[in-house]
Amino acid sequence: MTETIESAAQDDDRRPPLEARRRPRVHRAWIVAAVTFVTIIGGAAFNSLPGLLIDPLHTEFRWSRGEIGLAVSIDMALYGLTAPFAAALMDRFGIRRVVAAALTMVAAGALASVWMTVSWQLMIYWGLLVGLGTGSMAMAFAATVTNRWFVARRGLVTGILTAAGASGQLVFLPLCAWIVDEHGWRPASVTVALAALVVVPFVCLLMRDHPADVGLAPYGGAYVAKPAPARGAARRTVKVLFKAARTGPFWLLAGTFAICGASTNGLIRTHFVPSAHDHGMPIAAAASLLAVIGIFDVIGTIFSGWLTDRFDARRLLAVYYALRGISLLFLPMLMGPDVRPPMVFFIVFYGLDWVATVPPTLALCREQYGEDSAIVFGWVLASHQVGAAVVAFLGGVARDVFGSYDVVWYASGALCAVAALMSLVIRRVRASSAAVPSG
Repeated sequence: MTETIESAAQDDDRRPPLEARRRPRVHRAWIVAAVTFVTIIGGAAFNSLPGLLIDPLHTEFRWSRGEIGLAVSIDMALYGLTAPFAAALMDRFGIRRVVAAALTMVAAGALASVWMTVSWQLMIYWGLLVGLGTGSMAMAFAATVTNRWFVARRGLVTGILTAAGASGQLVFLPLCAWIVDEHGWRPASVTVALAALVVVPFVCLLMRDHPADVGLAPYGGAYVAKPAPARGAARRTVKVLFKAARTGPFWLLAGTFAICGASTNGLIRTHFVPSAHDHGMPIAAAASLLAVIGIFDVIGTIFSGWLTDRFDARRLLAVYYALRGISLLFLPMLMGPDVRPPMVFFIVFYGLDWVATVPPTLALCREQYGEDSAIVFGWVLASHQVGAAVVAFLGGVARDVFGSYDVVWYASGALCAVAALMSLVIRRVRASSAAVPSG
């Protein structure tokens, strides 16, 4: 009789709390995902600005495009290099604290830029403060939320959260372009700061760090007790990097994602508007085209997440990069003072492909590196942003030297072809195994 009671007690200890056995009408995971979506939109507001402000800053302060591009490249590089440490910090201090602090930092950098007078201040405010802030809300944030709160529908949720950045672009690009045209660049910077601050209350009130905080199992999975806070966040982040760096797939994923960043954030987001303006297109019209990219980015990324749940992620990446490279080779021929059908076709096509690479890349990280995948993906994202930073800077230098962006479009198209080939040689592993054990 005593053994029966002890056995029942042990069984009860292994059960989730009573709240975890209740099934809410709408699983809390979807609420957390919605807050994450809005947060990424608020943080992404700043990413709408650099391409719009290159010409106004050049005109007002006489800074070269290379100097302005350097500030943007610092922002992008820190965005990427902060991401893996942010994932570990979320394990240590919780998602809410890290993200609320990051949004505040973005707002501080955007506001401070209103009073800048010399180029080094641009690099501090735009580069350092905003780079650290946006990096803490990078795709590693989405990966952490997805890994903790979802077992089923991970590919779809990854696609939706990745599309949040494009949604922010869709909302803020036309607005900021209108503000810059009508009122100057400073009110646009203030608008971005306010957008970041408005999101903070949503994070504090609705975000939860782990399903166990509200007594729930992850969506589509079994109840898991909340792990103790992981100490030594920085040490763990570097340790995971060293382990992953001993495997071939890490370098292939990092290399392909660096090219992804170079051909999107570094190239199109930073230099498309000034390039179109060089051909006589008004800034507002060029910004509207980028906003259209945001519309189709949302569609393409969510669809890519759906495809990632069903098809080989390596082949999806190869197709995405190959098509992107071909489209970039045609872009110089499409530039002109007016928006014509071929340019609209390019914008739609590029929008569908913009960050469609994220769900399959994250899926491959998860397949290769198991429970360390969020941190590994953070390092892969760092390579994405380093690639973006290099092209953001070199694109401005190329414009200063050659008087045109054409060479940058052609070089990026060739790099995308290389990324397509690299994607195909990533080796497969069994879903139940991970190349890098947790350490």
